[in-house]
Amino acid sequence: MITSESELISQAIARLQENTPKIKRCLDELTEEEIWQKPNPSSNSVGNLILHLCGNITQYILSSLGGVEDKRERDREFLVDGGLNKKELIEKLTLTVNDAALVIRRLDKEDLLRIRSVQGYNLSAIGIIIHVVEHYSYHTGQIIFWTKLLKDKDLGFYANIDLNKKNVI
Repeated sequence: MITSESELISQAIARLQENTPKIKRCLDELTEEEIWQKPNPSSNSVGNLILHLCGNITQYILSSLGGVEDKRERDREFLVDGGLNKKELIEKLTLTVNDAALVIRRLDKEDLLRIRSVQGYNLSAIGIIIHVVEHYSYHTGQIIFWTKLLKDKDLGFYANIDLNKKNVI
């Protein structure tokens, strides 16, 4: 039987997992140098954004919901300017997202409603999950935008989908 809790969990995991291949596609297009290139001094590189996503998911999901010690050094995510290649970055991101999906999948109704303190915010697990999904999507969009600017090409994410299709009511 589908419950509102199981549907929330299923959709949250699906939204997280649909963005990882988009980021991988971007990495496939970029050179090792381009993944650490910043659009300007006020912006972050693709590499920084991936490290930031891993840090955020680890702190919000793996630590607050999964019980892993919070060792995040958020500012460091933006200071790194190399040291990991494309393969290492996508492996780190994929592992982090997969670990988060396992934690989310184990939550029950009581877990979803229990309030936790994360990064100074008091949030239910539902709030935490929504934050992580939204945050992951937001930075995925930034990575896609920067890749398109660098490569001047359509990445083809929706090539086989008719996005002009009307809703059936």
